[in-house]
Formats: sequence, structure tokens, C-alpha cells
Amino acid sequence: MKTLLLPVLLLITTFVQAQIDLQLVEISDAFSSPVDITNAGDDRMFVVEKAGRIRILQPDGQVNGTPFLDIRSMVSTQSERGLLGLAFHPDYTDNGYFFVNYTNNSGNTVVARYQVSAGDPEVADAGSAVILLTATQPFPNHNGGDLNFGPDGYLYIALGDGGDGGDPRDNGQERQSLLGKILRIDVNTGDPYGIPADNPFAQTDETLDEIWALGLRNPWRFSFDRLTGDMWIGDVGQGNFEEIDFQPAGSSGGENYGWRCYEGNDTFNTANCGSATDYTFPVYTYESELPIGCSITGGFVYRGASFPLLSGKYIYADYCSGKIWALERNDAEEWINTELFDGPNFQYVSFGEDAGGELYLLSIEGKVHQVRDITTPTREVPLEADLMLRPNPFDRAFWVEGRLPESGTYRLQLLNAQGQTIWETTRRLDTEFQEKIDTENLPAGVYLFRLERNGAGLMRKLIKE
Repeated sequence: MKTLLLPVLLLITTFVQAQIDLQLVEISDAFSSPVDITNAGDDRMFVVEKAGRIRILQPDGQVNGTPFLDIRSMVSTQSERGLLGLAFHPDYTDNGYFFVNYTNNSGNTVVARYQVSAGDPEVADAGSAVILLTATQPFPNHNGGDLNFGPDGYLYIALGDGGDGGDPRDNGQERQSLLGKILRIDVNTGDPYGIPADNPFAQTDETLDEIWALGLRNPWRFSFDRLTGDMWIGDVGQGNFEEIDFQPAGSSGGENYGWRCYEGNDTFNTANCGSATDYTFPVYTYESELPIGCSITGGFVYRGASFPLLSGKYIYADYCSGKIWALERNDAEEWINTELFDGPNFQYVSFGEDAGGELYLLSIEGKVHQVRDITTPTREVPLEADLMLRPNPFDRAFWVEGRLPESGTYRLQLLNAQGQTIWETTRRLDTEFQEKIDTENLPAGVYLFRLERNGAGLMRKLIKE
């Protein structure tokens, strides 16, 4: 005899819409050649100007008159050089440390640590600089410039191949060069930094210890999915293809993304290259030709709470065309790319996240835009299924039990009370199924569990004590 599964008392109606209507809302136009924007874990946004200033954008849209940091006298701005990247230490609230990536007056890349002033959170201590590393740059372009802390607490640094056309020194594949790489260092140990013991080439002779991934041309912007920990890299192409590289969370590193042996999926210069199986190819490419584009601006997987139709999608743009797209992987493990925006081209140079995961977009002309979805949603097609969550309320874990109209791949999601996805997975379920969800590290509160397949879904309320 089969047990009848009774649904939870509260059924929440959810919404879907096939076509997202993206809108860019101008927040400020007060900046001079901004190239990066990020947050320090509060409601302020920090905007990096290429010339060498970091300025604070307040929640009301006002910009502080005094820069947070001004190192213009130390920065070269020739060609693609400049102050290019900013990352706040995960424990910034306690230690006040932040890290910058800039080109010095000798034309070389510098990664340095600074500290906020002891008595004023709106101004950094310009005299607190500690140089972590310097990389010699042979040409004034392809500097890379981005840096981000990963979920593991280590600092990841993106460096381009050093410039000129076609990577003439083959820096992307040269294992004794930092250029054309993603680096991974420990800023909490060592002098001035340590090498994580699990770096893929740690303590090897043929490859520099700092290298986490190689074979990159100009990874101008990369990011981590704040929910899953996956790494996404927007690598600017030579002239035929722009590419998006993907590194899943839990990777042990060492990926070789192919440049200059390959541009996108096509061969470029295969002298001294290995077999194709030695390389990790992009998950998506597009032609470097207008009106499509000519220079990718890597973005973020949207994990904010305001626009659920964007949730889980990698949002990115092209500097030349002004187009904005969303890339996501469907249940069949296929990568689906959707154009979201084709408006006036403001030369979109960088995306950024605020503390809540909402997205911002910079134009080199000086504007800061917030990315919004103004779609009027329609009611979601209900999933015809019985579903029970037990126990409810729960403590360390709960069980999901149900009867489904058909077996197949379903998306399981857990949302907080604000509607923000905090956990999700896809699993193949039989028509009658039982799944245990471990929530030991989840704080007490009200949550929503959602089950979805092919645009049809249902949601249940549950409480953790």
C-alpha cells in the first residue's frame, strides 16, 4: 500500500516569463573613465577610475568629494594601463585591508595591499601600501587587471599575456611567466604572501607556484558565483572570437584555456602545442565582428533578490557593441545564450555586485548603471505534483517526498524569506521520490522550497528552528 503524501498547507504562487526586459538605470555620471566597481560588504559602492582614484558612491547616488584612495602619481595610464582592479579582504570589517591592481610608471603590473584609515571609514591610509608582487609587462596592452577573493579565502589575480598582437612571446603558455594566467595566493600568510599548498603547481620547478590557470589572452574581468563558487572568465579575443571560460567549484586548478594555441575553439598558432585534450575549451564563444561585438566584458551570475527571472544566469556584455547577454546551462547540460539588451552603446567596461548581489554596469564615459529587469511576470504554470516536506519545522535536515507526473530532471531550490536563492541543484527524480536536504549550517528562519521542471513549478514554505 502506497502512502498518500499530503501537501503542506501553504502554496506560494510563483512567476515566470520567457522574455526578460532588461533596463539600465543611471545612478551617477560623476566619474572619469571608471573601470571597476565593487562593495566592501555594506551599502556603499567603490568605483575605480583608470587614472588612479577610488571614489565612494553612496546609496543615495551621491559621490564623496574626497577620494577613498588617490595614487594617480604612481599610475601609468598609457593605452590599457591604469588602476584596473580592486578587491576587499573577506575580513575587511575587522582588518581594513583591500587590494589593488595597477600599472606603475615603469609600465609594470603591481598588486598591492592598502588599509582603511583608523579614524575615517571613508578614506584609506595612502601610506599603508605593501607591494605583494610586480609583473614585468613588455607592452602597454593586455594587462588584465581584475582580482577577486575566492570562496576559499585566497586572492585570485588575472593577468593578460603582456600585449602586442598574437602573443609574440607565447606568455600564455610560458610556465615561467605570470602573464596570461590566473594566479592564486594566500595574503594571510607569508612575506609578502604565501602559496596555498594545494595550488596545482606548488613546489614544482617547471611552473611558477602562483599559477592557478594558464592559456589566457586578456582575462579583463572574471568572477565567482557567490552561490556555487564556480569561476567565470571573460577572455578578450585576438580578432576572431570572444570567449567565456568556466571553472567549476571544487576544481583543483591547472586548467589550460588554450591561448595562443587556440582562439576560442579554433587553432591560432599551434607551434610547440600539445594535443587538443591538453586544453580546456570555452563554454561559449561569439564572433569578434560588429554588430555582435569585438571585446567581451565579463560579468556575474545574478544572485540578487530583486529580479528572480535573472537568477542563476551569467550576465555579460560587449564593450564595442553595447549588447548584453545571459548565459546559462539547461537540464540537458547545453549552454544557452540569450540576448537581453541592445541599446545605446555606452562602452560597457565592467560589471559589479553590491552586497546583496544586485548588478551594476560601468561605462568608460563615466556612468554607473544599475541592471534591472522590468518584465511584468505572468503566473507560473503549476507543477502537477504532490509534495511533502518533513519535519516542518525542522532542525538539521528535512526530507522532500513526492509524487510527480513523470520522471526526469528537476530543479530543486531553497530560497530565503526575501526570495533570494541560497541553494539549488538539479537531480533526476522518479515519479515517486524521496530526497534528504542537509541544512546544518543554515540559520533559523522562514524559507521556501521550490521544485521546477520545464517552466512549471511549485513552492512550499518551511521553517528552521
